[in-house]
Amino acid sequence: MNVSDPSARLRHPEKADRPATPTPRKPAWIRVKAPVSREYHDTRQLMRRLGLHTVCEEAACPNIGECWTQKHATVMILGSVCTRACAFCNVATGRPDQLDPHEPAHVAEAVAELGLSHLVVTSVDRDDLPDGGAGQFAEVIRRVREAAPETTIEVLTPDFLRKPGAIETVVEARPDVYNHNLETVPRLYRPVRPGARYFHSLRLLARVKELDPAMFTKSGIMVGLGEDKDEVLQVMDDLRAAEVDFLTIGQYLQPTPRHHPVDRFVTPDEFEQYRRLALGKGFLMVASSPLTRSSYHAGEDFKRLRAAREARLRGEDPADTALDVPAQ
Repeated sequence: MNVSDPSARLRHPEKADRPATPTPRKPAWIRVKAPVSREYHDTRQLMRRLGLHTVCEEAACPNIGECWTQKHATVMILGSVCTRACAFCNVATGRPDQLDPHEPAHVAEAVAELGLSHLVVTSVDRDDLPDGGAGQFAEVIRRVREAAPETTIEVLTPDFLRKPGAIETVVEARPDVYNHNLETVPRLYRPVRPGARYFHSLRLLARVKELDPAMFTKSGIMVGLGEDKDEVLQVMDDLRAAEVDFLTIGQYLQPTPRHHPVDRFVTPDEFEQYRRLALGKGFLMVASSPLTRSSYHAGEDFKRLRAAREARLRGEDPADTALDVPAQ
């Protein structure tokens, strides 16, 4: 498929019928500087040369300037076109790209050239593939292990809905962290994440722990979509019941007027309250701030996550050792 053909790759064709809602003015604590550094442009050129996509660009992440300046990038495999149409997401939807057999090798090359100590790999949803793309995740992990054995690897996978054996394929490749985001509270799944199922996503996270109890698991939600505090606390309880280790909470930002509207901007004080409540529920790590995203500061967070587990095994409270992530 020629992805440059506008009839084949529409940015958000499924959102054309949604009423436009003006994007509200961001408060001061949300605003970030435009990326201008040399390192940012070097990272961008490397991704272009290797034909790789990043969720940093495709999802319009507000932290791209900071992360790329530090040569941190979250690689998005399986193409750049998603088969689903989540109302919060800026990734293009439509007919997906053909699977690139060279993609795993190119990811490994980028890791080596950037000298990454920690890699985050995510993807678009590929409901068209028999395994949902799980095999490609596993091959990326294998190739990176060969090219950079010291690099730790974090995967942020789709839910692999109705794809038997997909979770097992990824876990067998032994990433260091398995991340799958719940994104929002159950009540908002129909308008926000219509192609997904809340309890299926919870079951995925629990299944990872069943397959490998030592593997770190991670999940994240956005706030400001219309949820209330009690609903957020229930999500925390559900994730702890699934033995999830690390929770991220960030502000939802409306990508375009055709996306789900921002209900409100949650204050930094409220994010800090969520962080403390989540730590009290037993998470090893919690990152909660307006600009928190799944892979933001992922390398530093992984070191803290390992240290937090070691502290808990010694009978210490991770929060007492200041290993939890402070509010940004």
